Amino acid sequence: MPPSLATTKMSSRGQVVIPQSIRDKMGLEEGVEFVVVSEGDALMLKVITPPAAREFKALSEELQKQARASGLRPKDISNAIRRVRGRK
Repeated sequence: MPPSLATTKMSSRGQVVIPQSIRDKMGLEEGVEFVVVSEGDALMLKVITPPAAREFKALSEELQKQARASGLRPKDISNAIRRVRGRK
């Protein structure tokens, strides 16, 4: 996909409208979420895409494998969550 160029302005509330031509080309719809990255005078928006169910399952299985290998037990995780939430 070749780069697209368009201009826009920031509102007094810090809002920026992504031009319709760019939204159409990228298939962006209301509610899409972005990561915002800045460096110098450059600003980049990167669409956040959730992992596919297959990728999430593989990640979950790998995390469980590592937890078992490190000796973590389900009770250890429950205790850690309680501590973080301030419930001893």
